[in-house]
Amino acid sequence: MKKIAVYPGTFDPVTLGHLDVIARGNLLFDEVVVAIADNTSKTTLFSVSERMTFLEEATRDLPRVTKCRMEGLLIHFVKSIGACTILRGLRAVSDFEYEFQMAAMNRKLNPDVETVFLMASESTTYISSGLVKEIAKMGGNVSPFVPPGVLTALQAKFQPFNRSDKA
Repeated sequence: MKKIAVYPGTFDPVTLGHLDVIARGNLLFDEVVVAIADNTSKTTLFSVSERMTFLEEATRDLPRVTKCRMEGLLIHFVKSIGACTILRGLRAVSDFEYEFQMAAMNRKLNPDVETVFLMASESTTYISSGLVKEIAKMGGNVSPFVPPGVLTALQAKFQPFNRSDKA
């Protein structure tokens, strides 16, 4: 049976940390489905379509990685595509508390679905989408944290802010 893992997230924007988890998951599973959530509790900078494009470009060379939009409960989505695993990345102990609670809830909702945690690589433990957006907004260099397409889009989004701020 094909082992499919779902890596869910808002990916607003996708970072090199996300891509590290996707690439490592690609080595462990027959297929990794990157599920792009339209999280109503978060205000996103980029549309689902833009985030999908960023992920398409950034994972172009990874075999067995697919991308799709996810709506509704994660556990329902996982079962609807025949996946058996939820893949999550952990950067710090603070991530673990939240992720552990989510994994326990998902296990209660469907005991047939496992959650697998991958520790962030040393080179990406400090990267978060929120920090990337904050740095970009203030005119900082985010090129070490995001793929090229995201860098260009962030610069375009925040260029008017940065230009008027320096005038």
